[in-house]
Order: sequence, then structure tokens, then C-alpha cells
Amino acid sequence: MFGVTVRIVLLGPPGAGKGSLASLYEARLGIAHISTGDIFRQEIARHSALGRRVQRCVSSGRLVSDALVVEIMAARLDRRALARGFVLDGFPRTQPQAAGLDRVLKRTRAPLDAAVYLTSSVPVLIRRLSGRRVCVRCGANYHVRTMRPRHPGRCDHCRGPLIVRNDDQPATIKKRLVVNQQAARPLVRYYQRRRLLHQVSGAGPIEAVYSRTVKLFQRQGWL
Repeated sequence: MFGVTVRIVLLGPPGAGKGSLASLYEARLGIAHISTGDIFRQEIARHSALGRRVQRCVSSGRLVSDALVVEIMAARLDRRALARGFVLDGFPRTQPQAAGLDRVLKRTRAPLDAAVYLTSSVPVLIRRLSGRRVCVRCGANYHVRTMRPRHPGRCDHCRGPLIVRNDDQPATIKKRLVVNQQAARPLVRYYQRRRLLHQVSGAGPIEAVYSRTVKLFQRQGWL
């Protein structure tokens, strides 16, 4: 299916499977997977001007501003990505970021095709998130059931130790999901008003979720 040009954002709570799904789109459909988290880590590692601005926010415990997030993502949405098609993972997170993305795409005459929201039950999300392991050196993600490292407790990329983040403790996860649901409402309403929102069940193996979304794309005439 290479040659597909579809421009979508993936939405959903933490643990819904957005990153895994976006990686499948890139591998099988040839559309660019653009991840906010990956870009932030890359810019910080490169000590770029944008990376230093992000690092200052992170070090002080502040959220990266909507304006800065939009600026960083706009720089990644170059002519090649627009021509190839893209799936945005982790962006936008707020209604102002969504509006900023629309302004960027309007200038390039490459409007968004859809916002795909992955739905999942709270028990499923807790099970997925509590199994996550993160490298303390490079930030790479693993999972004790679905994405194990080659060597237990060690990162495949930099051999750094893998840890359970405080955010991935079950009690903390429940609180995070409540906060995320409240914060996501304005963003969901924004895409509903623009008639771009499509809800897809994120239950089951990632292959099943991928199949559901591909069927949606086919019904919409994007594939």
C-alpha cells in the first residue's frame, strides 16, 4: 500500500496504543510517524536551540507551551512529510495546539484528513501502562509482555537500566487517566465540530486495532 497519502492525528488516553499503531502505519503504509516525545528527546540530545528551550521547561517542572510545541512540530512537517502523508502521535494534546496545527496545514494547503481516537477500558489501560519499562538514559520504551528487551532490565539501544516510572504505578495511572479524560474533552469537541473525529476501539492485540483503522481508511477512500 505504499504511495498512500493520508494525514491523521492519533488521539486517546495513555496506553491506548498510539505509538505502536503509528509505527505499523509507517512500516506498512509508508506514511511518516511523527512522535512529539521522540522529537523532544532528539532535540534535547542534539542541544539544539529548540531542545534547550524544551529542556528548560522539563527541568523546571513546567509543561512545554502550546506555542513552542506547535513551532517544533511545524518544523518537522516539511514538504517531504506532507507529500508522503503523516500520522501524528502525541500531538496535538490541547485545543490550542490543534488550532495551531490547522494554521500550519492551511498555509501548506495540506489539510488534515482525520483525528482517530482510540478507545480503551480503564482495566486494559492500567494493565498496559503498569507493564511499561523506560530506559533511564535514552528514554526508550519497553513492555514486560508485548515489547521485551533482548536482555532483561537493559535497554537494547544504550544498555541503560530499565525502570518503572512513578507515573506507571497502578494508583497513579488511575489518577492520570481521570486527568487525561478531562483535559482531552475540549480537543475531542474541536475535532467533532470539524467533523474529523473517528472513534475506533483500541481493545485487543495491536494487529486487530490496525485492521479496524485500515477498514476505516478504506471506507473513507483514503486507501
